[in-house]
Formats: sequence, C-alpha cells, structure tokens
Amino acid sequence: MRLKLSLLAALAALGAAGLALAQQTPPPVQQTGPGPGDNANAPGPPQVEEAPPALAAPPSPPQPAPTAAETPVTSAKPKTQAVEKPAEPALRIRSGAAIIQAIDKVTAETLRFEAPVGQPIRYKTLVFTVRACETTAPDEEAPDSMAYMTIDSQPRSLTGRAPPPPRQVFRGWMFASSPGLNPLEHPVYDAWLIACRAPGPDSAKQ
Repeated sequence: MRLKLSLLAALAALGAAGLALAQQTPPPVQQTGPGPGDNANAPGPPQVEEAPPALAAPPSPPQPAPTAAETPVTSAKPKTQAVEKPAEPALRIRSGAAIIQAIDKVTAETLRFEAPVGQPIRYKTLVFTVRACETTAPDEEAPDSMAYMTIDSQPRSLTGRAPPPPRQVFRGWMFASSPGLNPLEHPVYDAWLIACRAPGPDSAKQ
C-alpha cells in the first residue's frame, strides 16, 4: 500500500515538471515557403506583374509646303529717296590771248605785249607761241591766270643766208601769281605771264 502511494506521488511530480517544461518551450515556427522536400508544384506567393511601358505617340505626318497660290505675296516697294546731285564745279575761263612781259637783261629793255592763242609772236630772237590761257573759276580760293606756251630761240636771218633752225628753250605752264614757279631760263632774256584776256586789235608784230 505504501509502495503505490510513493509511485503515484512520483508520477504526479513528473507530470507537473513536464507541464512546466511544455509551457517554457516556444511553439515551432511554421515554414511559409516550400522546403526541400515539399512538392515543386505547390503554389507559391502571388507575384506582382509589371505594367508594360507606355507607347510613344506616333509622329505627325509632314505638312505639305504652301504653294505659290497660298503664299501671301507682299508687293511693298522700297521707298526711294531723292538723291541730291552734287553741284558741278565751275569751269575755268579760257581767254584768246596772253599778256606777256619780256626783258632784255643786257640792255634792261622791257616790253609788254599781247600774244594771241595759236599765233607766233617774236620778241627779238625769241618766238612765243601761246597754246592756251586760262583764268581760275569763281569758286576757286586763289585767283590766278595761267598760260601754256612754247618759246623758241631763232635769230633773224642775215641777208643772203638761210635762217638757223629754231631751238626750243621753254615749254610748259606759266603762272601770273608765281613767276618763279616755272620760269624761262635764258642767258639774255627773261619773260613771264601778266594776265589772260580777249585778243585786242593791236598786238606785237614780228
């Protein structure tokens, strides 16, 4: 009888210890995915499908170029401004004769004479031929007279002898305001321009 009671007490103690151990042990973790031994055909977790990429808008068809009938034509004419014509310079006054003054440097004899354009005029052994005689225009700053002439040295012929050939001693422009600008270079005679004017009835004779 005592033996049964001790066995029952031991069994009760073991049951109480097992119950305490069961309460302290955590519950087993359940696997959500298939394990190595699970069936491969078992359904897995649902997969999220990606949205397809958006399609690009189709390019618009090219527009036809406007024809000549559709293109607006502008007929605006450029404005033309009246261009003022510059004033023409005044022409120089051309005269028909030149007034020349000559001097003999040996005898100190002077003579002022008129030489018509294109007519040879003799002064001792010099022959003056005026080709042109001009006076400055009114719009020029410095008034002046200028003559283009040739001067030949030609001694007079002696009786019964042919005259010697002429020799040109000057050719060019003479200026009344500047006698030394283009002077006559002669050992005996000197000459310069005085003015230009219309030819008169009297002129120096040969």
